[in-house]
Amino acid sequence: MFARIMAVVMAAILVTAVCLSGIWWITLRNQQIDARLDYLISEAKEIAYLAASLRGNMLESIRSGTARDNLNKKADKVNREFGAYIAVVDRYGNVMDNIQTAYSEDPEFVQSLSGEDITEALRTVLSGKTIRVRLNEGEAPTFTVGVPFVQDESVTGAVFIQTRAQRIESGLDRILLTIVGVTAGVLVLTGIALFLFVRRALRPLRKMTAAAGSIAEGDFTVRVDENRGGRELKEVSHAFNTMTKKLQGVEEGRKEFVANVSHELRSPITSIRGYADGMADGVIPPEEHPKYLKLVAEEAKRMSVLVNDLLALSRLERDDAVLDLSVFDVNELLRRAVIRRLNDVESRHIEIACEPETDPCYVRADRDRIEQVVVNLLDNAIKFTRDAGKITLSSRVRGQTAEITVSDNGVGIAPEDREKIFDRFYTADRAHTAGKGTGLGLSICKRIMEMHRQSLRLLDTDEGASFRFTLETAEAPGRPEVEDPGEPLTET
Repeated sequence: MFARIMAVVMAAILVTAVCLSGIWWITLRNQQIDARLDYLISEAKEIAYLAASLRGNMLESIRSGTARDNLNKKADKVNREFGAYIAVVDRYGNVMDNIQTAYSEDPEFVQSLSGEDITEALRTVLSGKTIRVRLNEGEAPTFTVGVPFVQDESVTGAVFIQTRAQRIESGLDRILLTIVGVTAGVLVLTGIALFLFVRRALRPLRKMTAAAGSIAEGDFTVRVDENRGGRELKEVSHAFNTMTKKLQGVEEGRKEFVANVSHELRSPITSIRGYADGMADGVIPPEEHPKYLKLVAEEAKRMSVLVNDLLALSRLERDDAVLDLSVFDVNELLRRAVIRRLNDVESRHIEIACEPETDPCYVRADRDRIEQVVVNLLDNAIKFTRDAGKITLSSRVRGQTAEITVSDNGVGIAPEDREKIFDRFYTADRAHTAGKGTGLGLSICKRIMEMHRQSLRLLDTDEGASFRFTLETAEAPGRPEVEDPGEPLTET
């Protein structure tokens, strides 16, 4: 990833550098051409000034003494610098040029000159205009400049200079090499700086990648520094650490789950095997077999309950688990649950009562699931209520929510156990003694209520234990239902 990011960024920088270098090259090239053409025009103006200061016939004046020497010196200077063809023309058609000198130095250039182009350019200059043009005709492109010279406020002649384009454009290769060198240097320095910056910026990501590898191998204790990098990277690091903490919790829960299942299964299996081996080896006399066969049956029943609870919890936690919603009287369901447990409560002289505040109380829920919740809560109340104790099942309506409460005056729940009672396999007696349950009942109840988007909670009581769950109320079957009130209320 680091190499890919570097390649993309360097490609972007390279494209930008090439574009900027191209713009820089074109700008410097045009500036140099303009500067040299300006210089040629200034030289032409000096020649024009000398010509304008002459009196009478220009050619006769030029042929004489000082004027001729000055013009020749100026023309020689321009010719040496640019290898130019120079012509001085007056309105009478008289022409003074350096054709012979120019031809001796560069015959091909002189031969490439176009008489028509020269005539047209001179006509424009004699009209009083200064020209500077690039002509691409012929074997080689040329630059042409021309300036008029004025005498007594009238144009009396023109100075015409024409040179090869390469004379004007010479030296641009050096500029191009300079630009390329500077650009290459900037790219190298930028690349080094970018490499160091990106490597430093991606260091937390590399550590995060290494941490992800450790997590993939089962180590959920790794953490990354949340205080390095920009705001976005800090947020990613925080989210990563949050994820690892949750994964660690899930893994610890998984290990605890496996350990609890192993413990719960090992105990009855050990008992069954011990009794069976004892009867098979003759250690247990035949007359004692019925007694120990009864113990084997009880242990098998205990295993069956555990397996059934595990299957029930597994089915409830599947993504495709659905509820079979219907409208029913929850008070009738409470009474049926009490009737199913009458033998247990009567044998222990436990007083049990149903105290509905509103009767009937219709709710919309999965009847079988809610019956499972009521039976689980009632069984727990029976288990932990002393003989001659009391259990109360009540219901009441608050707005669009029905509240069902199962209370007892038994041993209650210790403060240190209150936050853990809905955890899987958690029981108040950590020894998991036989007959005290598997520790899955309340977990199953909690999951069922979550599927209904309702709550199940342990109430604060001075005596015993009291559990309350909520359900959505409904109209009685066969009557028009009230308009859907939206998301049901839940207790927190």
